[in-house]
Amino acid sequence: MMTDRKKTPWKKAALIGGGRMGCAHAQALRELGVSLSAICDINKDSCDAAGEAFGVPESGRFLDAAALFDVMDPFDVVVVATTSDMHKELTCMAAQAGARNILCEKPMAVSVRDCDLMIEACAAAGAGLAINHQMRFMEQYRLVKKVLAQGRLGRLSSMTVVAGCFGLAMNASHYFEAFRYLTDCAPVSAWGWFSGEPIPSPRGPLFFDQAGDFRIENDPGQRLYLSIGADQGHGMTVTYAGAHGHIFVDELQGEAIITERRPKFREMPMTRYGMPWTRETRLFSQADNVGPTKAVLAALAAGENYPSGEDGRQVVASLAACYSSAENGHGSVRLDALGDARDRIFPWA
Repeated sequence: MMTDRKKTPWKKAALIGGGRMGCAHAQALRELGVSLSAICDINKDSCDAAGEAFGVPESGRFLDAAALFDVMDPFDVVVVATTSDMHKELTCMAAQAGARNILCEKPMAVSVRDCDLMIEACAAAGAGLAINHQMRFMEQYRLVKKVLAQGRLGRLSSMTVVAGCFGLAMNASHYFEAFRYLTDCAPVSAWGWFSGEPIPSPRGPLFFDQAGDFRIENDPGQRLYLSIGADQGHGMTVTYAGAHGHIFVDELQGEAIITERRPKFREMPMTRYGMPWTRETRLFSQADNVGPTKAVLAALAAGENYPSGEDGRQVVASLAACYSSAENGHGSVRLDALGDARDRIFPWA
């Protein structure tokens, strides 16, 4: 179970974007006891199909977000589930229209500057802003967080993701936020190497993503590595390494293997990497889109432990730094010194 909160105090919700992920949001709201009052999608067929599925009357269906906010009273929550190029405009519009809370899909925006404008607009309006980076609520990440808190691995040294070609912005962005959450420390530098041609998006010819190899580091020197090359076609695995042990997670299989040095050998040098160890296997259920999204919504309603706009901004800054590094000699790029990359518009869906 993703959260102990089965219901929220919200009464009135709007959904902008009636596609596959938008419908997952609508289902998550339904399971939290929140009915959709309005839905907006520029595609009438999608708008009507989602409206029928979730009981939104025709008077609550809109093809234009401005029209929605013109005729509807402020909402307890507005969900923005469109492509990323519209996130800034719609989030700011919702905040200015009086939405009390906003959940925006990831990546948060197509530029770091847009993230800043979204955060500023929500702060000025007093609106809560969450970004749908869900991993902190998924069972395998809760397990890793608990093992790290127990000190069984010592301090986390590195987190290594090896996966199929699932896209830097589309899926790797989740791991940037998971790394920040697990280490309780913001990333400061990034390195990037692209492989192959940009990846076309199924969401249309305007959108592209990247494959390759990437590194993120924080001030204490903890590292996130991602190997998501264009020639890799299967799997999602993560290995966490610390001074005393490893956790290997096969995310598709639903299996985590924890190995750790026996306590009496933990003062031995790091070069003695084969000291006697213990090993255990944990199984976890595969997550769908609805359960983790439901947990993010519940946390936003409670006002605690949700992935915030600032968290989402750090992810977009990490993406921008990876691009800058990959395109300019693969050197280190600091997230607080992005230069022109802060304003660059990226082609993410």
